[in-house]
Amino acid sequence: MIQQRIIQYIEKEDLFSSDSNILVALSGGADSVALLCILHAAGYHCEAAHCNFHLRGEESNRDEQFVRQLCKKYEIRLHTVDFDTTRYATENHISIEMAARELRYNWFEEVRNKCQADVIAVAHHQDDSVETILLNLIRGTGITGLLGIRPRNGAIIRPLLCINREEILHYLQSIGQTYVTDSTNLVDEYTRNKIRLNVLPLMQTINPSVKNSLIETSNYLNDISAIYNRYIEEAKTKITTSEGIRIRELLKEPAPEALLFEILHPLGFNSAQIKDITNSLHGQPGKQFSSKEWRVIKDRELLLLENTQSGNKEELPFQIIKEEKEYTPDFPIPREKGIACFDADKLNGEISYRKWQTGDTFVPFGMKGKKKISDYLTDRKFSIRQKERQWVLCCGERIAWLIGERTDNRFRIDETTQRIVIYKIV
Repeated sequence: MIQQRIIQYIEKEDLFSSDSNILVALSGGADSVALLCILHAAGYHCEAAHCNFHLRGEESNRDEQFVRQLCKKYEIRLHTVDFDTTRYATENHISIEMAARELRYNWFEEVRNKCQADVIAVAHHQDDSVETILLNLIRGTGITGLLGIRPRNGAIIRPLLCINREEILHYLQSIGQTYVTDSTNLVDEYTRNKIRLNVLPLMQTINPSVKNSLIETSNYLNDISAIYNRYIEEAKTKITTSEGIRIRELLKEPAPEALLFEILHPLGFNSAQIKDITNSLHGQPGKQFSSKEWRVIKDRELLLLENTQSGNKEELPFQIIKEEKEYTPDFPIPREKGIACFDADKLNGEISYRKWQTGDTFVPFGMKGKKKISDYLTDRKFSIRQKERQWVLCCGERIAWLIGERTDNRFRIDETTQRIVIYKIV
């Protein structure tokens, strides 16, 4: 009996307890109707939530009306909402599918908090999991993408993953319960529908049991992934620092590219980029690779990781205090790199701070000739990221201090100095 199988699956996966308050995502389709009926018949306390995305004209309103009648029949509290999905997609520059997903799950969480539900039950079943496996395989994925849909993701639970669509339809027929059909599921306009309507039927001509085979494979891979993930976490600990990835340690691992994939794919890098990054490991420093929010920089010893959305990078990242005083020959000139002392009369221009720029030069303290800052930083073996973070103190158009590194000889204290200016990094 399907209901008993569902209850056993809920207990096995520890999705919720018998006294939990469950918010059921109810579209009106066969899957969600079966989910609600099974949970209600099993005695669980349920409330329902329905989204009207207004994407299918009168059909969208028909679905909402059906859901209202169904909840009235079973005396189940119903929450509804209307969305202008097309407008949301346009404003956020995303697809209609992604817009509906974001709107749906954000609102479900709001309702869950409002009605103090423990979990949100959605009606994904085995066929959905098979489609997800194929979809991820086509797009390119790691081992996690081949596991199919998971029973739980935070507060989202999926009690129907132990049965398939054919069993769901048979169950509804057995209890005489009707449902509505989303007409967009019958056309191959969307990628998932193409897999459902075209790819899977073709695969079934080769292996009629292909769906079961894929589910069994994903279950096997789930066990394998436990071993795999343990290795990944241990390897991450060995190769990562606060700034990035140790290249030498990475190359000692048995599968550097796979390890890089697990680190970088969640940051938005695709398989082709990760292969290019792997190929760059033996090359010269300087190559950069970008995702939407992250950047990888190949440096000498590290793959530097930088979040490019982390705010205003032109803001001085430390505080500098200034002090002026009379100069006497017995004044001990500080030698710390975080302190700079200048002849006040030589430092007579407007003082400003900025990042160093290509072409900048200064006269390093103790020298007579100019030197490019880029050459100075290279000689000091600065990493690319350190170079990018280097600030200068300017007197007018001239650089007086490569902050935290070296002052300019043109502003040095000498036998004619009467007043001094001291800048100190706090």
